[in-house]
Amino acid sequence: MNTYQKLIYSICYRTCGNPFDAEDLTQDVYLAVYRNLSTFDRIHERAWLTRIASNKCLDYLKSAKRREQPTEEDALLRLPDARGTPEEEYLQKESKEQINRLCERLKEPYKTVAKEHFYLERSAAEIARGSGKSLKTVQTQIYRAKAMLKKAVKEARYAG
Repeated sequence: MNTYQKLIYSICYRTCGNPFDAEDLTQDVYLAVYRNLSTFDRIHERAWLTRIASNKCLDYLKSAKRREQPTEEDALLRLPDARGTPEEEYLQKESKEQINRLCERLKEPYKTVAKEHFYLERSAAEIARGSGKSLKTVQTQIYRAKAMLKKAVKEARYAG
């Protein structure tokens, strides 16, 4: 019991996220171990204990989900707001504009790839399909454009 106490507790704590419930679960695990000691083969002690702990934690999660009955209001509160605050919207728009301005400063082919990836938020695969370039070429160009953009941002910080 002393050898694996921390391991069992950490499994329980990671599952439930509550130290009090984790302590209760740890005790439940040891009670289950004691009750099933006659079926234990004494070879794979750690695996056996962690399996019991995992099963106890799964049972706990199942019962916890059954106990909580979300209301319609709870469900609505969990939905993400499609729009942020006016300040967040302005900052996001301003950031996008800054990204666009920085991309415009790059030389081709990095300019086009950077605008599509960082400003228009397209994946490397989408850019490759649209441009007829290989995926690896586009990935390399994005990587290099990113380094150029980082350098441009640093220079802008030191200049301003």
